[in-house]
Amino acid sequence: MATEQNQEAQDLQNEQAVEQQSAQTQAENEQAEVTVDSLQEQIAQLEGDLKLEKARTANAVYEAQKSVERIQREAEKHKDTVLEKFAKELLTSVDNLERAIQAGGEEETPVLEGVKLTLKSLLTTLEKFGIVEVDTINGFNADLHQAVGIDPNAKANEIGTVLQKGYALNGRLLRPAMVMVGA
Repeated sequence: MATEQNQEAQDLQNEQAVEQQSAQTQAENEQAEVTVDSLQEQIAQLEGDLKLEKARTANAVYEAQKSVERIQREAEKHKDTVLEKFAKELLTSVDNLERAIQAGGEEETPVLEGVKLTLKSLLTTLEKFGIVEVDTINGFNADLHQAVGIDPNAKANEIGTVLQKGYALNGRLLRPAMVMVGA
């Protein structure tokens, strides 16, 4: 009886194996029935998808580059703005040192010599960072100078007296020179 049951179980397993093989063979036959046209359609579809993804990737790279450039421009602008504010504050110290030298008169004292050296050092440092004095020798220029009065001893359109020096930072005006102009 046990042998009969074992035999029946083996027969049942053999039948299942045969059914699986026939199902597998049928699936392989169905795959073999895939036509060349359908494969070419799939290839065309995949190529189209690939082109679309390449375009999306190129667009993403372009956008990333533009973002980096924009951030760099904004950082540079911010740096210039901070430098400009800092430079304007330092110009007050330059003015005060120049007034101290004028108040010292003609007598060369050690204190006056120290003030002159300090002013020279400060102006050298400012020049390293692109801060230069505005030209007041080559006549009046409304873009660089602010006329605050008329100097009767100066020629027409010439600068007679400079009341306060002007400064520019990398070609941009920080502060116009306050001058008196001839009439």
